[in-house]
Amino acid sequence: MTSSRTSFVLLITIFLLISLPLRSQTDSGANVLPNPKQVAWIDKEVGVIIHLDINIYAPETFDYAKKSTLPPASAFNPSRLDTDQWIESAKKAGATYAVLTAKHGTGFCLWKTKVHDYHTGNSRYGGDVVSQFIKSCKKYGLKPGIYYNTNMNTYYEAGYVPMSDEKRIAFNKAVFRQLEELWSEYGELYEIWFDGGVMSDSKLGIATQVKALIKKYQPEAFLFNGLAGASPNIVRWVENEDGRTPYPFWSRINPVILPNGEDSIVNGSGDPNGKYWVGAEADFPNRNTSAWNGGWLWKSGEDDKLFDVHELLDRYYTSVGGNTNMLIGMAIDTSGQFPAADKKIFEDFGNMIKAREKTKQGSAKGSGAQHTISYRTPKEINQVEIQEDISKGERIRRYKVEGLVDGKWTLLCDGMSVGHKRIQLFNKIKVSTIRLTITDSSHIPVIRNFTAFNYSPTSIK
Repeated sequence: MTSSRTSFVLLITIFLLISLPLRSQTDSGANVLPNPKQVAWIDKEVGVIIHLDINIYAPETFDYAKKSTLPPASAFNPSRLDTDQWIESAKKAGATYAVLTAKHGTGFCLWKTKVHDYHTGNSRYGGDVVSQFIKSCKKYGLKPGIYYNTNMNTYYEAGYVPMSDEKRIAFNKAVFRQLEELWSEYGELYEIWFDGGVMSDSKLGIATQVKALIKKYQPEAFLFNGLAGASPNIVRWVENEDGRTPYPFWSRINPVILPNGEDSIVNGSGDPNGKYWVGAEADFPNRNTSAWNGGWLWKSGEDDKLFDVHELLDRYYTSVGGNTNMLIGMAIDTSGQFPAADKKIFEDFGNMIKAREKTKQGSAKGSGAQHTISYRTPKEINQVEIQEDISKGERIRRYKVEGLVDGKWTLLCDGMSVGHKRIQLFNKIKVSTIRLTITDSSHIPVIRNFTAFNYSPTSIK
């Protein structure tokens, strides 16, 4: 993320989502299916990714490519650090899981690692942020996840500047030992976040070792950006950091075949006839990209760069409403708090989602190509939500939604992929019946939910 994500894009041929044969789970009709954990994962819909790193104490002088600009460990001094406040704010926004940047781009560790001295134990704070985060997640009922960038590390001068083979090998050993600490000492993790994947063995990386470590300590964890084959639960990127899933978007994908004949999971929009089921997250910071570090990390004086509640709602429609999970960034300030302005927007956003739910104008479900919602008296609507029963697979290929207006059917919207959820907005219209017609499908469509809404969010102050 930030400079590390930029490096990933530039070095995409190096930082592959490492390969290992996967099993494609199918029914008798060759319909690729998610496993039950994958179904439950996308049902969570909203998560947060919490950013805290030592460079927020030196925003004007720090340079990822220059180790000499690293603040000393003693500079880390979040005197009001309160992980309960973070997670409570996330929950009010509707988040059901949270990911913490245990080690971001600087190399500073938010736990008392035994690998080196650059960690919270040697700071004025002195505590273990990872441990406190895990406790808060349990307290508020959110699933905990850990972010650890295996490629970019200013402390080891890795990723930002050329690195000798000797230094790379030493760095790899440190990475492996720190991953072992994180994955073995804090209990079960729901999601493990690899920003830029893990470098392949052929590039002097440790992908094979990391796969084995995952299988040993966190075999059920969801793995963002790799490693294919280490877990049945892989999550892919939507290839932007704006919370906007490309459309159409399919959970099924076809892999890239590597020269050794193995499959390598890729990102992208997927393929309705793809070989594997790999869900996706649409991640974005809660500040715009003109903010410091691309909006991911906190800097004073940037409240004007916050996305307002309506911008968050828009990204909800383009992520959750586009068949992916929504992962919102939370930037923690130098005091250790999620700032008051950010917190208020999160709470308002959560209330907005709840308010939308109260404007339902009927629903339908079941098997078959056509589903209708009828009203005794005409109703005004301005959006629809469609969900397939994805335990049966992504079966819809094309559909249309029509409204009966004064005895005539009027096209309201249409589309291709649906998957877990598709939300579409249109101009408000008064209808006596609304009809979903699946015009093309791979198997008999199974609709979990077809719902109409009449929701126009009001300004929140």
